[in-house]
Amino acid sequence: MRILFYGLNYYPEPVGIGKYTGEWSCWLASRGHQVRVITAPPYFPQWRVQPGHRNAYATEQHDGLFVQRCPLWVPRQPSGLTRLLHLASFALSSLVPLLAQRSWRPDVVITVAPAFFCAPGALLLRRVVGRPCISWMHIQDFELDAAFELGLLKGRWLRSIAEGWERRTLQGFSVVSSISTAMVQKLDTKGVPDSRTQLLPNWVDLKAIQPQRGAARSANSYRQEFGISPDQIVLLYSGSMNKKQGLEMLAEVIQRLSDQPNLVWLLAGEGPTKAELIQATAGLPQVRHLPLQPAERMDDWLNAADIHLLPQKAGAADLVLPSKLLGILASGRPLVASSPEGSELALLAGQAGRCVPPGDAAAFADALQELIESAVLRAQCGRLARQLAEEHFGQDSVLQRFEQQLLDEHRSGTRADGR
Repeated sequence: MRILFYGLNYYPEPVGIGKYTGEWSCWLASRGHQVRVITAPPYFPQWRVQPGHRNAYATEQHDGLFVQRCPLWVPRQPSGLTRLLHLASFALSSLVPLLAQRSWRPDVVITVAPAFFCAPGALLLRRVVGRPCISWMHIQDFELDAAFELGLLKGRWLRSIAEGWERRTLQGFSVVSSISTAMVQKLDTKGVPDSRTQLLPNWVDLKAIQPQRGAARSANSYRQEFGISPDQIVLLYSGSMNKKQGLEMLAEVIQRLSDQPNLVWLLAGEGPTKAELIQATAGLPQVRHLPLQPAERMDDWLNAADIHLLPQKAGAADLVLPSKLLGILASGRPLVASSPEGSELALLAGQAGRCVPPGDAAAFADALQELIESAVLRAQCGRLARQLAEEHFGQDSVLQRFEQQLLDEHRSGTRADGR
């Protein structure tokens, strides 16, 4: 099949949507499909174009794919309005390269959200291709809902207009998928019939990330590098640092447990709220602030932890499912998360560790203390974490299911017009 991916984030972005879209497209190319990508220069999570890339039109070929990069405006301090301008700038710059794919005549156009400004162009391309073409929208997070819930966008009238536009847009796609059961169910409230929704969870490479226990834990390269002794407990946060993570609560948790000298906090990531976290934990010798760690060291990095930290604001519950969760599960380490009861994250974290209400620093600290005090409990939760990863989130099994769904859609042709 001829498959076109369209969205802002792509390889070599190391986390989030870019990571998954890169792995997804490469996997399909390895299966013999013809794959093209229209995307932006890599800029996330630092919110600046990565060294070695220009914020300009450029083409690349790697791993059997053709990649078209289109420039965009990248705000240094993203806010509600600047994020909208950011998204719109890519939609405008990419429109001509997108419509130029008409001559290639793709069988499917996969638009990866957050990219709703890109949706009209994707739907227009489907109409001008001149042959049945599946328009597939994949939602990694509900960008509009999250923006309003987290206060990045405000105003009842603005929300009403945005949600009406979102509803009409989603109804134009042949298939709309998302990464969790709760997020797929939410599509029903946006007017997408069940017959056109699909569950497509994120995945993890179970061979690349495997639990390190016993002597392997002591020999972990990060524990060796930082001089962490076997009796010290490493509490690790890794990933993007934005408002939806609720990292201000994490700073309070660290303060609450600062009198325990056997704890080491490793906080790695990039994003708009990183400076605030550094300031809030200044003067605490047990805290190390690090940049995002390279993908080739991810197995050692995730296994350096004794307990993983996954705070999240209440407004993000069931609007996003943190992509870092799957690597945590695969590492066979327990986690403490914050999410409302009944959310997808709460259900998974409740098995692989503990989950507390968002914003409750005291409850988060208490949950950590319970795991800190019991190596037996940490081991038990870690085994359950790995089991969850193996049963539900292996890369090959997830993507093989997607490929079959895509082939079924292509053969039937019954939904290629979005009705």
